[in-house]
Amino acid sequence: QVQLVESGGGLVQPGGSLRLSCAASGIIFRLYVMGWYRQAPGKQRELVAVFTSAGTTNYADSVKGRFTISKDNAKNTMYLQMNSLKPEDTAVYYCNAKLFGQDYWGQGTRVTVSS
Repeated sequence: QVQLVESGGGLVQPGGSLRLSCAASGIIFRLYVMGWYRQAPGKQRELVAVFTSAGTTNYADSVKGRFTISKDNAKNTMYLQMNSLKPEDTAVYYCNAKLFGQDYWGQGTRVTVSS
């Protein structure tokens, strides 16, 4: 059974930082294309950051220079370090794993940036 479990969300003031984690089980983690997505209220889900199949990283323009995606294959865990948070970063953040048509999502973790 595949499980992706996000954690680390919460309420933070503008300019603050959070680190999200995604713990994966039931998949061969290192083979999957792993990424973070988010969905703000009333908006469509969007890509935040992803490891490509070539092992490089891509970021949404809105988070470049502020967010960093990383992963630890030994721990089957992916991270998203979010710095200089803005109110527009408020959303539910989802972990995603893709491989050859398989597409798995976590339940999401809520991030609220507000003073």
